Amino acid sequence: MRTIKTKEGKGLKRLNVNISEELHRRFKSATAAQGLEMTDVILEWIQKYVDKNGPVAPKKGRRA
Repeated sequence: MRTIKTKEGKGLKRLNVNISEELHRRFKSATAAQGLEMTDVILEWIQKYVDKNGPVAPKKGRRA
C-alpha cells in the first residue's frame, strides 16, 4: 500500500477535484518544470480568486 504525504493539520481541510488524466499529467509536468508543487499553485489560485471574488467577511460588532 502506498503512503500518501499530507500537509493536513489542525484547521486544514482536504479538497478533492476530479480532472482528466491528461490534464493532471500536464499540470504536474508544468509545475515540476518550474520547481513548484501542484498544491502550492492551486492554493495561490484559490487565494487570488477569493480575494477578488469572495464575499466580504461580516464585521463583528455590537448587538442591536
